[in-house]
Amino acid sequence: MKDNWLDQAESLRLSDFVYDLPDEKIAKYPLPQRDQSKLLVYKSGNLSHETFSQLPSFLPSDSFLVFNNTRVIPARAYFKKNTGAIIELLMLHPERPTRIINDAMLVENSCVWECMIGNKKRWKSGDSLTVNLVIDGTAILLRAEYEDYERNLVRLSWDSGHIFLDIVKALGEIPLPPYLHRDTEEKDKETYQTVYAKQDGAVAAPTAGLHFTEKVFEALDQKNIKRGFLTLHVGAGTFQPIKVDTVTGHRMHAEQVVFKKELINALITNVDRVVAVGTTSLRSLESLYWYGVKLLRLEASDFFIEKLYPYPFEEQELPSAVESLRAIADYMDSNSLSEIVGETEIFIFPGYRFRICKGLITNFHQPGSTLILLVAALVGENWKRIYNEAFANNYRFLSYGDSSLLWGEQV
Repeated sequence: MKDNWLDQAESLRLSDFVYDLPDEKIAKYPLPQRDQSKLLVYKSGNLSHETFSQLPSFLPSDSFLVFNNTRVIPARAYFKKNTGAIIELLMLHPERPTRIINDAMLVENSCVWECMIGNKKRWKSGDSLTVNLVIDGTAILLRAEYEDYERNLVRLSWDSGHIFLDIVKALGEIPLPPYLHRDTEEKDKETYQTVYAKQDGAVAAPTAGLHFTEKVFEALDQKNIKRGFLTLHVGAGTFQPIKVDTVTGHRMHAEQVVFKKELINALITNVDRVVAVGTTSLRSLESLYWYGVKLLRLEASDFFIEKLYPYPFEEQELPSAVESLRAIADYMDSNSLSEIVGETEIFIFPGYRFRICKGLITNFHQPGSTLILLVAALVGENWKRIYNEAFANNYRFLSYGDSSLLWGEQV
């Protein structure tokens, strides 16, 4: 955006990104076969309706797909007070002894998490909640206490040497998106994970990846389509609707991202051919570019991308994608880093210029959401036509719904 970027951004109105989504269009359950979902393909104004198993046919052979390999943890837990009151904890983000989610999964004996607390009025400061767990035949008493009542920080402590990942698996349930309007079922433990999920720590799945199967990966390999993996631990903020008509006023929650050195190197080689699998991968990759900008501008070595950081720059001020990525690779080499961990609250809306991603594989999103704005930034006003086509052809919407392959207007 140019000098008037703020005026342009503040002229965006939520009402322009809202559509009517009847409940019957929301997929409450996935299809029996992941790769048999519908696939809407959009490029340069042209639309076609396909099946997801055919995805490799619509990708150039030199494409580089980037996936988010986060794994959803059973982050929703219930404690019962002596009075019979049920207190619900949705674990959002670790605070102590580490904020790095991958490391927080390995903590023993005690940790502090920021939580969303259901029925908080029945759980007073100073009160302890307990629950008995059994892990591998061992009885464990888990205690929950407020570390900071106002900030919803909860200390969890347990009387064994088990790591926190063991505790949360024994304690909690997979937190399905609220718009599904149903309880979590046993089969969601499998169906609400991608087949390539690896790094535990998300409270929501990167749902664009739910359609991939080993058969699809084999077809990608046969076409020599390359792929890489990053980690963005999806937070509950992904479900937060925009509640202000001037969309730039929306609060974006920071999410943690992890990049391996091998991915940085692969991106440098394939930067003109990157297709993001899911909005989380896209937001991560675009944030990576801006981290390189910060390094080149000597602004900071810490990886944190503020929600509106990308917008005030004039184009001639900015490095190319390769220059930005090389700055990151050089920084990692200089500091003997095999991975970088950061946080991003980047807000991508119309007017944003994509730096790394040329295409996007994604589901169909909630009206008036940050993700609709992201799609509109990629394909322009055609997002309305795409969604109208999806409605007309009986596509299934949201997390367990159908898919699309969208090529950016800037390609």
